[in-house]
Amino acid sequence: MGLRSFLEQQFIDVIQWTESDTGVLAYRYPMANMEIQNGAQLTVRESQMAAFVNEGRIADVFSPGLFTLNTRTLPLLTDLKNWTKEFKSPFKSDVFFFSTRLQIDQKWGTATPITIREKEFGAVRVRAYGIYSYRVADPRAFLTNVSATQELYRVEDVEGQLRNTIVAKMTEVLAPIDVPFLDMAANQGELARKVADQLKPAFAALGLGLDAFVIQNLSLPDELQKVLDQRIGMNMVGDMARYTQYEAAQALPLAAANKGGGAAGAGVGLGAGIAMGQTLLNSMKTTTSGATAPSAETKFCMECGKPIPRPAKFCPDCGKPQQ
Repeated sequence: MGLRSFLEQQFIDVIQWTESDTGVLAYRYPMANMEIQNGAQLTVRESQMAAFVNEGRIADVFSPGLFTLNTRTLPLLTDLKNWTKEFKSPFKSDVFFFSTRLQIDQKWGTATPITIREKEFGAVRVRAYGIYSYRVADPRAFLTNVSATQELYRVEDVEGQLRNTIVAKMTEVLAPIDVPFLDMAANQGELARKVADQLKPAFAALGLGLDAFVIQNLSLPDELQKVLDQRIGMNMVGDMARYTQYEAAQALPLAAANKGGGAAGAGVGLGAGIAMGQTLLNSMKTTTSGATAPSAETKFCMECGKPIPRPAKFCPDCGKPQQ
């Protein structure tokens, strides 16, 4: 190898990063035993930023574009190195590239439940999970506070810090909320916006910009979830007396239509009919309005189960013909 060839390898005239790997947030351009030529070309692609660092101090930061490196494009580095306006010699400097692309579909979740004071159940433990997205927004803050001088800094290197920050802010938002769990679950979008507002300053301190934050699920412990399911079922049923009447009335025609099985089938049908009739009578003894059971002058609609006058040919509520 000749002397000229050796010297050519020591100077850099083109600086660029092609991002051959995904999930990289910061990349230090290899500068070992090499110097940057005065007038060298710096290429910063879309979704990238670049920074020059002199002896540990951040100098000039570049947005996307093609730049010729000289004292005009490197004013801060020029001051740090005490260059004249028309310096000609090569120089040494660390160059860092940053990926500003959106890091999407980042997962977060509560490794341990968050204890909150729920309006109906008291102190309960809630689990939550979701997704978020972010990008490098401030290379100076990110280099200073996060990536430092590492040759390669990846998404997974910072995800633990971000996940713990999210859970902490979730706790701050959820803990003082004195509302029923159902209201929290029904307003996950609004809750996510409140958490995001708390997270943005914490992300900004790391040089990151929070683009989106989503709460996909809020859940209670299994035992409380069962109680909640039962309560929801009761609310869906509403008036239990009328619901029981309706169910019994619906089942009577089915029992009568069961002609299979000969005498045994008839016996089963008869027994079911008696049991249903008893259930129907019992449900009518006391209603939610405090009314007593209907008199002997009434019968029950075979369609909706409501009491109607015995001579009636049609039900006044549902209009179905009666026998």
